[in-house]
Amino acid sequence: MIQFKTIDGLLLRDMAMAGAALLEKNREAVDALNVFPVPDGDTGTNMSLTMQSAIREINSKEFLRADEAAAALSKGALKGARGNSGVITSQLFRGFSKALKGEEKITPRQFAEALAKGAEVAYKAVMKPKEGTILTVARVVAEDAIKQTEKYPDDYDGLISVILKSGEAILKKTPDMLPALKQAGVVDSGGRGLLLIYQGYAAVLRGEDINLTETGMEEGTKDPSDEWHDLSRELTHTYCVQFELSRFREDCDEHDLDSFRRRLNRIGDCVLVNGDLSGAKVHVHTDNPGSALEYGVELGEILNVTIDNLAEMKRALEAENAPAADSPEAETPEEDVPEKEYGMVAVSLGAGFTSFFQDLSVDQVVEGGQTMNPSVDDILCALNRVHAAHVYILPNNGNVIFAANQAAKMSKKDVRVIPTKNVAMGIAAAIAFQGDQDVEMNFSRMCEAAEHVKTATVTYAIRDSEYNGIAIKEGDIIGLHNGQIAFSGPSIHDVALETLKNVVTDEDELITVYFGADVAEADAEALTAELAGLYDHCDVEYHNGGQPLYYYLISVE
Repeated sequence: MIQFKTIDGLLLRDMAMAGAALLEKNREAVDALNVFPVPDGDTGTNMSLTMQSAIREINSKEFLRADEAAAALSKGALKGARGNSGVITSQLFRGFSKALKGEEKITPRQFAEALAKGAEVAYKAVMKPKEGTILTVARVVAEDAIKQTEKYPDDYDGLISVILKSGEAILKKTPDMLPALKQAGVVDSGGRGLLLIYQGYAAVLRGEDINLTETGMEEGTKDPSDEWHDLSRELTHTYCVQFELSRFREDCDEHDLDSFRRRLNRIGDCVLVNGDLSGAKVHVHTDNPGSALEYGVELGEILNVTIDNLAEMKRALEAENAPAADSPEAETPEEDVPEKEYGMVAVSLGAGFTSFFQDLSVDQVVEGGQTMNPSVDDILCALNRVHAAHVYILPNNGNVIFAANQAAKMSKKDVRVIPTKNVAMGIAAAIAFQGDQDVEMNFSRMCEAAEHVKTATVTYAIRDSEYNGIAIKEGDIIGLHNGQIAFSGPSIHDVALETLKNVVTDEDELITVYFGADVAEADAEALTAELAGLYDHCDVEYHNGGQPLYYYLISVE
């Protein structure tokens, strides 16, 4: 039974942290709900990393007011938003924060209205919103929450029950709204991720341990604190302190554990206290590790203490990655370089593709794409490093375009996003750029060049499935044509050949085979020679793309 009548900033933070932790625990299971049985389903990963960024921001200081805490969540989620699902999640928090402006504490009615505002803002952020997605789940849950609070405006217990019940009900209906979901036999992954966040909220309000929360999903094993140890980011504290608590004092209760969490948040951030009075694992970033240990000793016995110096680890990493004194990067400070007219930023995953973009005069290459989409902040930082008046972004992944658009809006530069859905389209767009053309002409040329590229990709299936009458077994090799499954079979070579039958036409002139990290060059060379014989009207060449997960990415122009 929930006793809270209102939610302040500290309680909202605890709710968000629980939601983020529960999502991270189930991240791999959410990833596995991908419509296609390919190994780069990343909705859970994108949403989890977005939430972890929101948690870092809300832990940056102690927000007592609800509106300030909500604004911090919104700011952090937008900075860390990754992929379509992550950006939509950030927009849900943005609307939630807007609705709470000026509110010190949140009543049940205000909470429901904030959920509704979040759904409204998220829908507006998507150019062509589809029903049967996370948007639908957010909207329907908010509508039912509003109806509940119209009858019972002061009842958080009833409200949370309705939110969870409504979420499960609409989630089960998503396959009826999107045929692709029904065909794959899954519910919408983004909607499931959102419901996990709400389940975290409920656990805190009900005083439950999230480790015991029933989600109906197979949990992953990654520690949510892993993302907090990203040394490429600016450090807020010097030390990472981790230890276990056991044999609590006999007079300790759950309120003492809550007080312990709050005390840790006063001396640091990235606080995680997982467990209960039978035993708990503690994690905190702080400048005062002794204080963290003292707080723990006051409650019980501490075990397995680990203290890492994050600042020293960051210095070592920077020294390892620093350019040599005689390297081109080290020659001229950026502020001394005159601003040029044009610049480019490209997202790339794989050493080969990164090298191609650098050869094509792309100024900044952002690592990411399949399985690890860059955040809005990652792309924005790359934009800021480009010393040019006009900048083109090549997202090179359909799941990065949304984040690239958000970064473009936040940048002070004149930015154009070329909607490239893969690296082959990105390479074609970069080749089409001409420095003597004006901004709009280049934008038009690059978009047109990208659209002319047809692609075939070859990867493997991570589960049994069926798509458009194609029976797929776990471990099968599958070929995709422009993102749609076209062929399945036991052989990488055969699947590549069969898939290309659906791609190459008599009008095409060039076939480029990019082989991945798990393919031997000799195999790629043999495939290229065979393709040259089959399609003698085309020039056929191969390159080492170095991409993970995908054996081949083949472009046809």
